[in-house]
Amino acid sequence: MLRNKTTIVIASFLFLILIFLFWIFFLPNQFYAHEEKIVTIPKGISFRATVDSLANAGIIRSKWAFKIAGRLLGYTRDIKNGKYLFSPGSSNLQILKDLKEGTSRVIIIVTIPEGWRIEKIAQRYAHELGINEKRFIALCYDKDFIKSHDIDAPSLEGYLLPSTYSFYWQTEEEYIIERMIDVFKHFYNDTLIKRQQELGMTQLEILTLASIIEAESGVDIERPIISGVYWNRLRRKMRLEADPTVQYALGKEKRLLHRDLKINSPYNTYINYGLPPGPINNPGKSSILAALYPQQHGYLYFVATGTGGHYFAKSFQEHQKNIRLYQRTRRELRKLSQR
Repeated sequence: MLRNKTTIVIASFLFLILIFLFWIFFLPNQFYAHEEKIVTIPKGISFRATVDSLANAGIIRSKWAFKIAGRLLGYTRDIKNGKYLFSPGSSNLQILKDLKEGTSRVIIIVTIPEGWRIEKIAQRYAHELGINEKRFIALCYDKDFIKSHDIDAPSLEGYLLPSTYSFYWQTEEEYIIERMIDVFKHFYNDTLIKRQQELGMTQLEILTLASIIEAESGVDIERPIISGVYWNRLRRKMRLEADPTVQYALGKEKRLLHRDLKINSPYNTYINYGLPPGPINNPGKSSILAALYPQQHGYLYFVATGTGGHYFAKSFQEHQKNIRLYQRTRRELRKLSQR
């Protein structure tokens, strides 16, 4: 009789333990809204703070149960940062494994447009991915970091190829930069390197020219023509007189005044011959190809039409005529806007 009672007590105790373990690990967490929820787990967050975030978002039913489950599994230190998408009905065990392996982290799509400078790229990643903007910029100017990627340049300006990228929330700044460099190197293949060598240019020089072309026009069909203009001027030992290089020297995009063209800077192509010391932005593929494969023509000048695109000229007299056309178009557009 005593043995039977003991057996019943042990069985009841084991049953209670099983119920407790089921409640701790396997009982589904139901959301009131019955829809997926996103929770941000920042870099360096503690397990306790993670539990608070999950509870505040309504992901878990009991902070106490979740903490016990995490400690029993030893998962309190194995948390991957990121933005997580949790589904209703996930158990504590599933959520803990998810946080350890990062399987439900949301992939964030970030598009970097052509012609952006390092600082602007850093701002976008900081906004979209929550990275450290200052660290990103510092790495792009870090000589040892640049050299470790076999790049002979004072900065990574020009080497961060504009494209659409996919990253997790708060991906390491080094990884983001390395990914952009890898995409650039994959594009700038042996064929392009051979073409660059045929032109007697360094990679940095090609990217510098490409960055000027990028800043001058957003019209793909014009880029090889503009490239041809600059190549013609380089061959004739003429100054490039490219407005975007002066804007870069000034540190801002603005309508240039006559006095701006006299700024003392190696990037001022109105007073210096040849290419500036380095790229003034990060050019896209079309501009890089245009720099490598310029259109053959006799143009030496170009000016905006005022309505998109440019007028091209072979002589200074023709160029002056085009400038007057541009000025007339601007006056007409100004009148229309004032009606």
